[in-house]
This record gives sequence, C-alpha cells and structure tokens, in this order.
Amino acid sequence: VPEGALVGTGVSDGAVEGVATVVRNPSDETIEKGEILVAPSSDPGWTPLFLNAAGVVVEVGGQMSHGSLVAREYGIPAVVSVRNATQKIRSGQRIRVDGTNGIVELVEKQSE
Repeated sequence: VPEGALVGTGVSDGAVEGVATVVRNPSDETIEKGEILVAPSSDPGWTPLFLNAAGVVVEVGGQMSHGSLVAREYGIPAVVSVRNATQKIRSGQRIRVDGTNGIVELVEKQSE
C-alpha cells in the first residue's frame, strides 16, 4: 500500500485518477462527468450520481451493497469501507481509485 493511501474493499475492478467530489446528500448535490464520487454511504437515491462518476469511494458497504452493485453494473472502479473518506478527501482534490486492490491514493495532498 502506498504511503498515505486510504484502504478499503475493492468492489468494482479497474483504476481511475480524477477530481474528487464529496457528496453528503444526493438530493442537494451533483457531480460533473468524469469526477470521482466520494460519499458516506449509498442507496438507490444515489444512483443518478453514478451516471457521471468515473470512480466511486464510499465509507461503508461491502461486495453486495447497493453502491458496489451499481458500480459493477456501470463498469466504474469502486472502493467501499474507506473509513472517514469524506473527511480525508476534499472536493477538488485529485485522487486515484484502485477498485481492484481496494486502495485510494491522494495524488494531491490537502493543504492544511
């Protein structure tokens, strides 16, 4: 695991690098095409956001959780069970999602 990387469970194979967008409420927020969705959880209400997502990072979930199933169906690299992802990743930050190995790398470190 690369130094400083966040570790979770890879649930949809593939890797992608892009700009993260942290979303806490899918009813109030959107993401642009090609951005990486970072969320506390996901349920059917989150599905429209997956249409634009290039990758997905979720704080909770497993292989059979809703977000995992949708990510696999859409062919989007995804990592779930990434503890405190919405606090450690900031919107606009460049990250790399490795859904095969369950690793999220912070390509651009946060400024304090």
